[in-house]
Amino acid sequence: MSPVEPGAVDEPPAEPPAELPVVAPHLRALRRRASLTLEAASRAAGLSPAHLSRLETGQRQPSLPMLLALARIYGTTVSELLGETVADRDAVVRAAGMDPTSAGGWTYWQAGAAGRGMQALRVRVPYRSQGDIVRVHPGEEWLYVLQGRLRMRLGDTAYVLAPGDSAHFDSLTPHRIAAADGDGAELLFVHTLLQSPTAALCLGPATGLPTPGETS
Repeated sequence: MSPVEPGAVDEPPAEPPAELPVVAPHLRALRRRASLTLEAASRAAGLSPAHLSRLETGQRQPSLPMLLALARIYGTTVSELLGETVADRDAVVRAAGMDPTSAGGWTYWQAGAAGRGMQALRVRVPYRSQGDIVRVHPGEEWLYVLQGRLRMRLGDTAYVLAPGDSAHFDSLTPHRIAAADGDGAELLFVHTLLQSPTAALCLGPATGLPTPGETS
């Protein structure tokens, strides 16, 4: 058995699940396509070679953070890791097809194709809206302020972003976004978290939300 890298994650043996996930053969094929050895890929993902081997043989089911990490390392998407076949989609999203969706006081326009490894949105954030909550989830976020000023708390640090300012951060860092002025703010927003409805991703669950001004 290969030695365990310091700090790498390993788990004791366990019985394989009754139905092995389709992800297993794709993990191995995509690692080989990326020209990575088991040791190199596991080191980059923070896993032990033994644990990655068990993922590739279906003896373990990967978590979402593991899938995100492996997708980045292999230069692919979580959808491809899962073996999903995505129908051909138009690369262009026309303004006429951007129907608004409202949730928690925020308004969203889809600015990219659905089902991709990242999702792009145009977002309108009113002042003192229900969107003023703390969020923590796997993935990365990038935002660019189009209009107005945006208050952003990232961990323990607070920022005010003006039009033309942008931010790019690991969304496991607790973060909170709100309009800084009474006229609200508008921004472009890109995230890598898959299979999450827009409202759930940006606003959290429908119940138990902190009220504006609260932190968690």
